[in-house]
Amino acid sequence: MSKQQILLVEDDVNFGSVLRSFLEMNDLDVTLVDDGLNAVSTFKAGQFDLCILDVMLPHVDGFTIGAEIKQLKPATPIIYLTAKNMKEDMIKGYKIGADDYITKPFDSELLIYKIKAILKRTPASQQPDNSVEELTIGRYVFNVKNRTLTFEDGSQTKLSPKEAELLCFLNQNVNNVVDRNLTLEKIWGETGYFTARSMDVFITKLRKYLKSDPNIEITNVHGTGYILGVKG
Repeated sequence: MSKQQILLVEDDVNFGSVLRSFLEMNDLDVTLVDDGLNAVSTFKAGQFDLCILDVMLPHVDGFTIGAEIKQLKPATPIIYLTAKNMKEDMIKGYKIGADDYITKPFDSELLIYKIKAILKRTPASQQPDNSVEELTIGRYVFNVKNRTLTFEDGSQTKLSPKEAELLCFLNQNVNNVVDRNLTLEKIWGETGYFTARSMDVFITKLRKYLKSDPNIEITNVHGTGYILGVKG
């Protein structure tokens, strides 16, 4: 089996080299880039399973790089590394679509755990019946395998893996309350403040994708969770 490919963008060459060696010792193949200017071109030239981006980089910052990567390949997982511990920065990263956010200094083994947990997540693995290929949600058809959400007029949206997982999980419990912490554990693997904020961002995205059908509504149940309501 070929090793999974990691793009590591870190301008501290010594730290980056040490981290790359540690990741490679854990059976990952790592490409190290030390300047934000070269990050996106390197991403385009390769086939990366996950990106680890420092926030503070010369020429182009990690948030800008992450946003460009998400435009090119929305399904690519991103972990941000930063020396800052500012809530605003973390929320900004999650809004871009980050899967996690780690503040330096950090435990390298924890990073490995997070990487492997993220790489193992797929929409299909979250389904109780993996044979289901299409779901009808109101006036939409959701292709689980391809992660495409198609409205009855033919317009189509491609969902990221995590968006697809969340939509599938909500749909499994359609018109019923889905517990917030259970959802976080199932899809994000933890129930912390920042992962909860990340889920809120994904809920907002799903509302936008489903807005063409007035009979579909995702509502908050204060202190409990969410309901995917479908009338008719």
